[in-house]
Amino acid sequence: MGAHEGPTLIASVQRALRLLEAVSAHENGAPAKQLARETELPLATAYHLLRTLVHDGYIRKLADGGFILGDKVESLYSAGHTQTLLSRVRPALAALRDELSAAAYLTFYEDGEIRVAEIVDGPRTPRVDLWVGFEDAGHATALGKSVLRELDADARRDYLSRHHLPDLTPRTITSVPELLRRIESSPSAPAVTDLEEYALGTVCVAVPVYSGDILGSLGVSLPVEREGQLQGIPARLLPIASRVTRSLSLTI
Repeated sequence: MGAHEGPTLIASVQRALRLLEAVSAHENGAPAKQLARETELPLATAYHLLRTLVHDGYIRKLADGGFILGDKVESLYSAGHTQTLLSRVRPALAALRDELSAAAYLTFYEDGEIRVAEIVDGPRTPRVDLWVGFEDAGHATALGKSVLRELDADARRDYLSRHHLPDLTPRTITSVPELLRRIESSPSAPAVTDLEEYALGTVCVAVPVYSGDILGSLGVSLPVEREGQLQGIPARLLPIASRVTRSLSLTI
């Protein structure tokens, strides 16, 4: 065998990344000639790469000919930030899964929607089949109802005005007054439950969490045969939720 030559590197990718780094160093933008000089690239190559990066949204060209970072870079930063936050809380969710022998879930309420941010399950603790997206099922899940319970009156009214309450199972609550009565009078508050309201054969319990000012919920799902265990689960969920909130609220 020949000598190890190391990984194969794509030079054009390296050049594009060098240009991105150079653009990021100029808050008010920099022209192509300056960027080519700083990255030691031929001007023609710089122009070609800049046009490609502008086309794909990673760089934006200003009216004066300068280049600044584009919206795609901000999206990448936001996604990376979220990944870092989730990496902090994943061990807590895994520990919760193992302790309760139940799949663990984390949601956030962002841009007026309840979205699943993380699921930690396993061969012996399978997740619920998310056959209906949470955007259309907040009323039928413990995770969604936990968020609705914690929203202020205006935010809750806004959410319910934009979302129909479809009957996903025979046990789904489809009346807004009845839904509000149930979540406001939950006997295990601040925990709320879903008793086969989202999927037959599955029951869930959830409690609120926060990521800074962003509201969310932490919950677990169980086979309906274990419904009798739900009463004792909030006492275990609440300290984990506090731990998750502290981790999510740390500044990166």
